[in-house]
Amino acid sequence: MNHCFATVARGLEALATQELEQLGASAVKPGFCGVAFEGDRALLYRANLWARLPFRILVKLHEFPCGDAEDLYRGIQTIDWSQYLTPDQTLAVSATGKHEQLNHTHFTALQVKNAIVDQQQEAFGDRSNVETQAPDVRINVHLDQGHCTVSLDSSGDSLHRRGYRPAVGAAPLKESLAAALIQLSGWQPEQMFYDPLCGSGTLPLEASLKALNIAPGLFRDRFGFETWLDFDPDLLEQLIQEAEASQRESLPAPIWGSDRSEEVIQQAISNAQSCGVLDHIWFSSMELSDVVAPADSGVLFCNPPYGERLGRDSDLGAFYKLLGDVLKHRFKGWTAFVLSGNKELSQSIGLKSSQRTAVYNGTLPCQLMKYELY
Repeated sequence: MNHCFATVARGLEALATQELEQLGASAVKPGFCGVAFEGDRALLYRANLWARLPFRILVKLHEFPCGDAEDLYRGIQTIDWSQYLTPDQTLAVSATGKHEQLNHTHFTALQVKNAIVDQQQEAFGDRSNVETQAPDVRINVHLDQGHCTVSLDSSGDSLHRRGYRPAVGAAPLKESLAAALIQLSGWQPEQMFYDPLCGSGTLPLEASLKALNIAPGLFRDRFGFETWLDFDPDLLEQLIQEAEASQRESLPAPIWGSDRSEEVIQQAISNAQSCGVLDHIWFSSMELSDVVAPADSGVLFCNPPYGERLGRDSDLGAFYKLLGDVLKHRFKGWTAFVLSGNKELSQSIGLKSSQRTAVYNGTLPCQLMKYELY
């Protein structure tokens, strides 16, 4: 049984807990910016393949008291690294957290790397090289309250980088945050979905993947665990085949996206093609002032600019007022969700929200505002 920790964006711990429980994880417990859970190898692979919210799935190897650099070095050397790493494999070490004696993550990572390669040198007369971009084995150490937790990173590149999105607009939402917002909204695939400020399409694309039951991990080149010594390729292949077999053939309700820029709509179309949903989704270039409801009811989602994206010369207050007018007069019978990182601007919408949920877009505190449009 693996003891794992899924790292997630701040504020999404409870949602990620639900997601991991649905995937079959046991002993699931939310923490700060992550969720601890247990599961076998199949669950570890499945979580990487299916989980829409986490950045990384870490597998815990060891935990020990750690007061200073010597404690760290000794603690790392108590692990038999030959179980996880051969000298002809490359490695990378990342460190998070700090305390008084170890307050620089780069030094912490260096000390861990030294302890590992010194052990290899002694045992084999050879050692692993460091490869920061695409290592065979990624090791994560986390310092917290005098303890060090050592884990293997089973994901490799962050899971939010699905692999379907080479084309991105000026301020793209992370795919994992888009998936979380959709989850928070309670949107169901039987409801029409429309984003009138879709940019390079992240929200409609994540909605499509959910509605078509497409595993987000299917677009990745590889996972971190694929270069581990105990990697089971047959098991991964079986899970991929099961995921592909469980996809739905068509959307229960339409998913649309529009944006004023023809260029970013072309990016959205290219991204839809990359994740195989181009035949299911509709993208068009359209000014916000021309937007009308395409159906009697549905869910409208948007992530308007907070002050960076439109450039400083444009009047964002007027833009938010226009958004409010479009919602009020043209989307009766719909429910709207607006993500805003600027409280003052969101007041310019001129509608009373029925619900506000605090979320973080990177380090920026935002609110997901819900509007019932009658």
